Amino acid sequence: MPSRPMSFLSRSRKAGHDLATVAVIGRRFIDLATDEIVVEPSSSVCEGAMAAVNAEANRYVDLIGLTPLRRAVAEKLSVETRVGWSAEEIVITTGAQQALLYAAVTVLAPGDEVIIIRPWRPILLSQVVLAGAAPVFVDARCPRYIPDISAIRVAVTPQTKAIIINSPNNPTGAVYNRTILQDIGELAIERQIWIISDECYSGLVFTGFRHHESIVMAHPRVRSRTIIVKSFSRELMITGWRLGYFAAPAQLVSAVRKLQSHAIATPNVIAQQAILHHLQASDGSFEEQIYQRLVDARNIGLHILSDLRDVTPSRADGSFCFYLNLSRLLSALRTEGSVRSADDIARVLLEEANVGCVPGDAFGDANGLRLSFGAPPELLEMGLKRIVEALNGLRRGQPGT
Repeated sequence: MPSRPMSFLSRSRKAGHDLATVAVIGRRFIDLATDEIVVEPSSSVCEGAMAAVNAEANRYVDLIGLTPLRRAVAEKLSVETRVGWSAEEIVITTGAQQALLYAAVTVLAPGDEVIIIRPWRPILLSQVVLAGAAPVFVDARCPRYIPDISAIRVAVTPQTKAIIINSPNNPTGAVYNRTILQDIGELAIERQIWIISDECYSGLVFTGFRHHESIVMAHPRVRSRTIIVKSFSRELMITGWRLGYFAAPAQLVSAVRKLQSHAIATPNVIAQQAILHHLQASDGSFEEQIYQRLVDARNIGLHILSDLRDVTPSRADGSFCFYLNLSRLLSALRTEGSVRSADDIARVLLEEANVGCVPGDAFGDANGLRLSFGAPPELLEMGLKRIVEALNGLRRGQPGT
């Protein structure tokens, strides 16, 4: 740990206490780092799972997923994107991470380059590297964290094979507008580049008309070069059930079928049956309740974070993340010789405010800090108030200085 003036934690350690003891005698720990929302599953999902268990659904099924489920997903995606999809263009996967890996290994080869918008979801970078390709980073523009098409164009080379986009974005909460999506689609067609579109948070858009716009809606002609990745783990807040899907041209689905046969054989059949039942029986009220909870959490959070000084919070237009731009605060603190990085600030918040968050280094951004507003509402409000107090106090020679 970098040396710095004695903090509450270091004083406690000097007195003979370890971190666990500090957590017990101090304030309640609040986790705003976890990238999930802890809620009871939808009753329709549970009913579907129990029905599958009772029906002894314990055998292998089609390698790329139950045909009725793939058909239901295709119908759902057709409504959401206003572009037609068929079951032959859908692969059910063990979570979106596996879908992203399949996308990478089916279209990339060693020596290929892939454009990734920074800040990025860590999983996006790792999948590219696993496929043997080279990431090429393009910085999104603050404060809205929307990429600049001219910067993307400059990054394209003859080796560029794909562009990965993530809207709504994790960690920044950015939602790409139609113009940037159209520009990216046009570039992909012009340069024959694949688009891997991570749309796991498509149901969580908090601005405009609330509707998520997929790139295949903004630029329908790019559909034949687009792979869409989505997640039931995110859509239904059942991250431990591990079920996602991959929507792509049929020739890619054929390749993924071969991969799936050697990777996991078939995704969890009980989970597939549960999701199928939900899609057939649900009236959408569960998703609406989750959405309204997050709308309320976002509004409360933005109000509390508005009291920050020298720190700019993101608009949190989508997903369920507040992303703080710490560049002004860090610049001042470096001059004063105290805390010098976002990682240091995250450590201060953990040790002295007892709040967990994720520093931007995890996303390729040395100046960022991600806070989840998926925490229980009462804990979220308490945690954000502690963060505001701690960050505002850094320049007054209080916590961490």
